[in-house]
Amino acid sequence: MGKKARRDLTVEEQLASGPMDLPFLMLVVLLLGIGLIMMFSASYASAYYKNGDPTVYISRQAMFGILGVCGMYVVSRINYQRLRWLSVFGLIGSIGLLVLVLTPLGVSHNGARRWLKLGVEFQPSEIVKVAVILFFSARLCKRDTQKYTRRKNRTFSGRMMNRMQKIGLLELFPYGGILLLIAALMIKQPHMSGTILVLVGGASVLFAAGISIWWFVGGIVGVGSLLALIITSTSYMTARIQLWLNPWEDAQGAGYQTIQSLLAMGSGGLLGRGLGNSMQKLLYIPEPENDFVFPIVVEELGFVGGALVLILFALLILRGYWIALHARDKFGSLTVVGITTLLATQVFLNIGVVTNLIPNTGISLPFFSYGGTALIIQLLQMGIILSVSRQLPASKQD
Repeated sequence: MGKKARRDLTVEEQLASGPMDLPFLMLVVLLLGIGLIMMFSASYASAYYKNGDPTVYISRQAMFGILGVCGMYVVSRINYQRLRWLSVFGLIGSIGLLVLVLTPLGVSHNGARRWLKLGVEFQPSEIVKVAVILFFSARLCKRDTQKYTRRKNRTFSGRMMNRMQKIGLLELFPYGGILLLIAALMIKQPHMSGTILVLVGGASVLFAAGISIWWFVGGIVGVGSLLALIITSTSYMTARIQLWLNPWEDAQGAGYQTIQSLLAMGSGGLLGRGLGNSMQKLLYIPEPENDFVFPIVVEELGFVGGALVLILFALLILRGYWIALHARDKFGSLTVVGITTLLATQVFLNIGVVTNLIPNTGISLPFFSYGGTALIIQLLQMGIILSVSRQLPASKQD
């Protein structure tokens, strides 16, 4: 009976029913478990002070974690090829949500209008990051086999179009236009960290698809110049740059969080104060359950504990790229590259901020920072990678 049921499966169902990549899955589960424990420890005092219940944050985060894990499993069971045609609707829908943020439906917190309230409150920027990666991957996976129309050289416009086609500029126009539109909507919020992540995610897919590296050099120069202009002309960003250069200039004001973060990590020493014994989480670091959860990790678990967390992230990222290299097709490969690069960038930027290596960008630490939308979307992204891993060649599933 079992064999007969197996033979009745469609080709698509058989492809999607292969074994998941266990090393990747175990790393995700391990980081999620450690993240929930550390988020609970970091949020205990602030949750009690603000709500009278020290478990309010962890109970919500655990619920989101359970929903995210269930969603991750469901997505991993779906043939990722379906995401090709869904990517168009996902991109259009996510851009529409970014527009709605600027309407009365948008919600502001701490001077930034990044949230949307449609029954539940969430950040559309978390959705648009994935939508861009999926859309770009679906279009660019056909790049090697796509035939381009050659215009007549007898006209000036024809010669110009052929020239732009030859150097790859014409190919980049639609992708650049999409990124510029999304960046404009997110800068309006303002949400510079989200803008950076969207640009990095899209650029990583373009790079992996074989776009000339010189366009990336030009893009980096152009985007860097644009960011410099935005920073110098926006008081919000200028203040963050000044804070980064010298947080001790306003030690009791804008620089307070950064200074307390450095003190927390410095006081952790080699082995830390012990789980639950952080002093800085006792209302010294503002909102330690959010972007600044890693300093609490280092304070309680020490340099060794912090290093182990970073090693786990590094192993997860390397395994993600390994899956991308061995994916069954180019769509799966590009999708995994985009998601993995997005994760790697987010980890790097968060650790860079809490150590004052880079200016404060407001980027959370995946699986550790408090936030329902972010956690669920991150786990769904991991589900997409696991879906791709189900279709790896049999010789690579070890």
